[in-house]
Amino acid sequence: MNPKPKALCALLGAAATAVLATGAFAQEVTLKLHHFLPAQANVPRLILDVWADKVEAASEGRIKIDRFPAMQLGGSPPELLDRTIDGVDDITWTVVGYTPGRFPSTEVFELPFMVEDARDASCAYWTMFQEGMEDGEFANAKILGTWVHGPGMFHTMDPVETPADLQGMKIRGGSRLVNDLLTAAGATPVGMPVPAVAEALSKGVIDGTTIPWEVTPALKIPELVENHTEFEGNALYTLTFVLAMNKAKYDALSDKNKAVIDANSGMNFSIFAGGVMQDADGPAREVAVDNGNTIITVSDTSEWQALAAPVYDNWIADLAGKNVDGQALIARAEGLMSGECKGATAEM
Repeated sequence: MNPKPKALCALLGAAATAVLATGAFAQEVTLKLHHFLPAQANVPRLILDVWADKVEAASEGRIKIDRFPAMQLGGSPPELLDRTIDGVDDITWTVVGYTPGRFPSTEVFELPFMVEDARDASCAYWTMFQEGMEDGEFANAKILGTWVHGPGMFHTMDPVETPADLQGMKIRGGSRLVNDLLTAAGATPVGMPVPAVAEALSKGVIDGTTIPWEVTPALKIPELVENHTEFEGNALYTLTFVLAMNKAKYDALSDKNKAVIDANSGMNFSIFAGGVMQDADGPAREVAVDNGNTIITVSDTSEWQALAAPVYDNWIADLAGKNVDGQALIARAEGLMSGECKGATAEM
């Protein structure tokens, strides 16, 4: 037998061993990241992809994260968290309020006129998550980040300046607490995930929606409504988000790979994510301005806040029935946002 092929095989085998030893092509795990927005929307593009890219780079190729936007893996947005808990998806990003009342402690950041700054609130949210939610309401999932968006507001066919202007309108509410506020104002709240908003507006199913500026271009909201109502000071509302991972999938990672996930998650990532969403409000608002739409700014929110007072009372009473001290959650959140989380900043 010609010795040359043997020598060549030995040489190739040694080269392959050397490549593997250096870590090149040493991929160990592929994770599926699933969410409800189109890939070009701000959150996937500026937050989720940034996070996934950082994890892949820091793992030196050991971790690969495949991204599936717009519910490409099936199911509906309200099912995302359970899909992660059950192991159908490895990682999901979702709105906590898509399952109303299931994670009551998170709702402290969804109360009307509770939050002024998304970075401060995201910092407070992660702190409170670690203080009780992690081993309580979210015990069945590995939570990688917790954050809120920038100020939620009205986008409507007809102008809205006072609560009376909402009388008789059908408005998509962002959370059950927003829906309570809408009901108090005489509007009819309509529940639906944010991807359904554009079609509902175009077909006249709803007369307006509550969302932050940030997501309006992706949904073509400035083309579908002419009026936008924003509030000075604390926001009309914010929504809470989580980036969640299946616990078994996380536990199966090597210690080295767990360290990569952990280093790119948690407090820093949460503040970063909330800040990115809030910072995206400005460019999105300019789209409505350039379109010639009417932007109403409510400076005196006293009438609105009076309308919100019973929402607080009812929420505290509701949580008391679940053995959760809502007043203590409010005090803790307010204390964090005005104290150690005030002015929080983070970069990825």
